[in-house]
Amino acid sequence: MKPFNRFVASAGLSNLADGISTVAWAWLASLLTRDALLIALVPVVLRAPWFVCALPAGIVTDRVARLPLIRAMDGLRGIAYLALAIALWMTGPLAQTPASGIAHPVLYGMLLLCAAIVGVAEVFRDNAAQTMLPALVPSEALERANGRLWSVELVGNALLGPALGAFLIAAMLAAPFTVNALACLAALMLLRGLPQGAPKTRNAPDWKAELKEGFAFLGQHKLLRQLAWITGFWNLLYEMAAIALILHVQENLGLGARAYGLILASGAIGGIAGGWCGAWIVERMGPARTAQIMLISSAPAFAAMAIAPSAIMLALVLAIFSFTGLVWNTVSVSYRQRMIPDAILGRVNSIYRMMAWGMMPVGLMLSGILVQGSDGFFPRETALTVPFWTATIGALILGLSGWRALGRGFATPTG
Repeated sequence: MKPFNRFVASAGLSNLADGISTVAWAWLASLLTRDALLIALVPVVLRAPWFVCALPAGIVTDRVARLPLIRAMDGLRGIAYLALAIALWMTGPLAQTPASGIAHPVLYGMLLLCAAIVGVAEVFRDNAAQTMLPALVPSEALERANGRLWSVELVGNALLGPALGAFLIAAMLAAPFTVNALACLAALMLLRGLPQGAPKTRNAPDWKAELKEGFAFLGQHKLLRQLAWITGFWNLLYEMAAIALILHVQENLGLGARAYGLILASGAIGGIAGGWCGAWIVERMGPARTAQIMLISSAPAFAAMAIAPSAIMLALVLAIFSFTGLVWNTVSVSYRQRMIPDAILGRVNSIYRMMAWGMMPVGLMLSGILVQGSDGFFPRETALTVPFWTATIGALILGLSGWRALGRGFATPTG
């Protein structure tokens, strides 16, 4: 198997574990508590490392061989998943979810700890993996390679993973985390023998100077900074809606774990199509117009999530939403990989992703606060949709303000 194909297959398995977790983390939390803030805290712990650990991950990525780092993080994630599976096996059947407070506080604490470990490992793994891709394919093929990679990742992360996770957690709570441990082990094994991806050797590493070099490069490229901030605020809005979707599906639509998993899986079909079509769209529309249209389309998509009357309609909305998101990624990530020199790609990429992904925990907590705060003023059914409407307004402002910046930025050769 060619190195790129093995790299893609490994990413697919790693993302299968992530996709299973998409349902398993939050659904397990919802079985332990009905408090929206406590449920949101689990994905907050999972996403917070993108802000806390992004800079160290960038330095480490540029100092060490990237392949061993990826494999080590897959191993660490597998251990965390296995530990949580064992904890669930030992706990046995869960008590009925209390109206307030937490059932099985020790298990809830274990859930947070394992989520934190997986989140930290994911930051180091993803940063290293993204910096390896330019070494596996030529520069002119980055859009197509990224599209293929994300399509395979989406098959695991959003198509097969959520559906499989829903069926596994409905059958036995420990099952999804056990399968995740095995998937991480298989992903680790697939990477054996690939190019190490070692950066230039530094005789006397100075992390302050290295970070300064990364910040200086990003500071010289206006479009890269704009893409980072736009992506960051979009991620905030997305996470606000994504965590609200759990209780919305359960209480407003009256659906269970399996239906929720199938909704996410059906929505992923649009993302897979976006991954395959992204390069073609960029070639015909140009990066500026493509980015503008994909960004502004988020506003009606968030609104449609709140008013979709059935599981089928909600799945269709998510499919369109995922399509536009993947095409946006095709533009932004390919531009970043092409513009940043390999010697500092890890650091600049980590600074960029700290800005872009570090906003996720804010969106998650804000979603819980909005639901909790609205519950006293509106009926519960309406309060659960407040995060969607807030995201709609935010996405409209973001799309309009980013339209001109994207048009001008891509028109300038150096950004």
